[in-house]
Amino acid sequence: MELSHTHVVLRPIGSPLPLGMSGLAIGSFVESGFDLHWVNAAEAHQVGLILLAVPFPLQLLACVLAYLARDGTVGAALGVLASSWLAIALIHVTADPGQTSAALGLMLMASGGALSLSAIAASQSKRLTACVFMTAGARFMIAGVYLLSRDGAWQTVAAVLGLLLTAAAGYCVLAFELEGQRHRTVLPTFRANSGAAAIRDDFTTQVDEVEHEAGVRLTT
Repeated sequence: MELSHTHVVLRPIGSPLPLGMSGLAIGSFVESGFDLHWVNAAEAHQVGLILLAVPFPLQLLACVLAYLARDGTVGAALGVLASSWLAIALIHVTADPGQTSAALGLMLMASGGALSLSAIAASQSKRLTACVFMTAGARFMIAGVYLLSRDGAWQTVAAVLGLLLTAAAGYCVLAFELEGQRHRTVLPTFRANSGAAAIRDDFTTQVDEVEHEAGVRLTT
């Protein structure tokens, strides 16, 4: 039997980044507002429920879609973000108002470190995304320092950084959605290497790579 052409069938899905960045922007804004005392400490349970209902499911779904889109780096970062929001939400819901958690502080520092590693990997092609992940990592680590030290100055720094993160994530939502609608870069996203090639519809190299992936077979 003679084998001929390779047929690769891909199920098209939209970019998960706008969804993930939307969850990040919402979660960061709500948590920063709470840290800056824009809402009463007695409303910590409501803040937890909001984080549980909005950023957690949005980023979990974006994580799954990222892996389906063969973007493991973004998927890993979004997975860390989703689980971190879940942990923050559960602490808000279960702890007494005004109570701090050293255990959560350790978790946030570890999450921040994991996000920073993903940001370094993402910087090879998605520089804007990498910058946002790095900022999120820094925000989590500073929040972790506050929870471990109980020094209010660190809480304020984390909250302000969270507001900057909200703005950066919001910019990403707009930039990536415009990119998806226009099929070209409208607002700067600072893509490089394979990321820039992909947005130029240069799929030749990608298809060559797919041919050699496990589970991909030649057809007659």
